[in-house]
Amino acid sequence: MSPLTILQNRQSIKTSRAVSNLGLNRRVDRTCEPPPAKDFSLRNDIHDLGLVLDSKVKLILIESWDERRVLETLTSLAVRRALSIVLWSVTEGLQRLGFGTDGADQHNSTEPEAALRLIKADVQPTLYVMCDLHPFLSDNPKLVRLLKEIAMSEDAHKPTLVLVSHACKLPAEVQRYAARFALALPSEDELLAIVREEAASWSERNRNVRVRTDNKTLQQVVKNLRGMSHAEARVLARNVICDDGAITQEDLPELNKTKFKLLDLDGVLSFEYETARFAEVGGLSNLKSWLAARQSAFLSAAATDLPKGIMLLGVQGSGKSLAAKAVAGMWGMPLLRLDIAALYNKFFGETERNLRDALKLAEQMSPCVLWVDEIEKGLATGDNDGGVSQRVLGTLLTWMAERTAPVFMVATANAIDQLAPELMRKGRFDEVFFVDLPSSSIREQIFSIHLQRRELAAAEFDLVALAAASAGFSGAEIEQVIVSALYMAQAQQRAVDQALLVQAIQATAPLSVVMAEQITALRDWARGRTVSADG
Repeated sequence: MSPLTILQNRQSIKTSRAVSNLGLNRRVDRTCEPPPAKDFSLRNDIHDLGLVLDSKVKLILIESWDERRVLETLTSLAVRRALSIVLWSVTEGLQRLGFGTDGADQHNSTEPEAALRLIKADVQPTLYVMCDLHPFLSDNPKLVRLLKEIAMSEDAHKPTLVLVSHACKLPAEVQRYAARFALALPSEDELLAIVREEAASWSERNRNVRVRTDNKTLQQVVKNLRGMSHAEARVLARNVICDDGAITQEDLPELNKTKFKLLDLDGVLSFEYETARFAEVGGLSNLKSWLAARQSAFLSAAATDLPKGIMLLGVQGSGKSLAAKAVAGMWGMPLLRLDIAALYNKFFGETERNLRDALKLAEQMSPCVLWVDEIEKGLATGDNDGGVSQRVLGTLLTWMAERTAPVFMVATANAIDQLAPELMRKGRFDEVFFVDLPSSSIREQIFSIHLQRRELAAAEFDLVALAAASAGFSGAEIEQVIVSALYMAQAQQRAVDQALLVQAIQATAPLSVVMAEQITALRDWARGRTVSADG
């Protein structure tokens, strides 16, 4: 038998339809309207899984967290094809799910080896489903051999074995004889139908009170549910609605947090819970205008050339990280932070796998903003790491060139000379912005923002004088000046005033003085090569 690898991984993403508030609670007349969208998805899965059976492969692997839906699909397929279907679990042994006259439930079949021997001995084209067999395969050569013998059978009348688990790594001896199948994730139309059904269910339980929402928020909820299975999407939609009977903008952060917790099982990425608003970011007028012009294109399902991302190069403390957070806040999307340096693992190949897992998770969370902080720390070229950084760079470049999911990448860097030229060419990023030290007028804005954040009235201070005294200060250094003044005021049991702020400024040696040569070189390099973020 020739090696066989079948990969069925289909996800239909359709253009979302405009929905009115009334549509959330409408009742569907099953006699005159087509079946709900989820039934179409089930039919497609049944059809595609039937094609896998037609290929005469005897071992199929389905990895899914939604075991109930997998069993529903397999049972429906067995009924359509008049096949007997038998389910195995370590707690119940072999139990018949379908119909048929032969092969009654077997006793003493809770042991995997006994169950596999019964399956191998079956002379009927029965469909066997084994749930969570994977823990027994790691150190049991008999089970591996039994699986291989079942999979190698060329008799069309022998049974087909389906392994179902949330994750399963088949032994090397078996994996080339197995077909992998993945259930399709729900499309946006299906997700919208799920939200409507949950809204109607909530309404019935609450004296037909209508679920409150608006079209924009509803569409955002549907987009943020992408990447979830049918069951997971239903739970998330129910959680959004059940607390107050409304779907509002305030529900979106909690929805994204819950979605991320469901997906990020290995802690590959970190979810940034607090995303800044551009109103909290001083300056950056060019960057703000650039992002505003591309917001609708990125969020549009009909757009063909989605914005890919930006590189933020600049002086340390100039606000690059705050700007990255503000992109997500401005666009109303979840922000994922990837610390490339934390991906590195001492075992060969694990670092690249960690990066692939992180990028896959970002696609599942899409639409989202992927923030890669201090990218040069993990991708700096060198010959002292056994080529790991080069392989990581290659993995990232491939993903950046081939991704189709709406993941907007924001990379920040302090040392551009350490990055590979192929990362910086046009097409990897849409634009490279240079975030310089703030000008005098922008320093006034930054003082005002941080004073108000600490409940200090900005109008009571001479912002022009403070900006003039803090020439060469970054935004982070201005914030620390205010923090230092607060400490001094507390120690002296007095209120923060102009004199304390000036005293804190005079006591601070800014980075532009401490590392003047490096910052000058960076500014010289950026001139003519990048776009100024401040205009």
